Amino acid sequence: MNVPEDQRYSSDHEWARTAGDRIRIGITDYAQDALGDVVFVDLPEPGATVESGGLIGEVESTKSVSEIYAPVAGEVVAVNTGLGDAPELMNSDPYGEGWLCEIVPSDPAAVDALLDAGAYRQLTEG
Repeated sequence: MNVPEDQRYSSDHEWARTAGDRIRIGITDYAQDALGDVVFVDLPEPGATVESGGLIGEVESTKSVSEIYAPVAGEVVAVNTGLGDAPELMNSDPYGEGWLCEIVPSDPAAVDALLDAGAYRQLTEG
């Protein structure tokens, strides 16, 4: 399982990577593997205000539908529209082209409260 060291993780299996004043969000390699082949993604609207732990979208796979939660509070400023035509990018490149959205956080330090790579590995390896 791929768990990049340069980002943070939620216990709900989302990753968060800081890029300037934004935080890019996606689902982890562990999550995409558990879901199976992703066939549809419901993304938040740019301009939406989200709460930490609040619902921001859904991922539909051949196995199930799973909710996506915001790892931090803030305003959605970008979404990955490419997932509309190629939702399978969430499987093939969950930390790259399979990203979901970008949020300008209400509290930029909130990302520091998320799990680091070591803690996320412990969570998923049980």
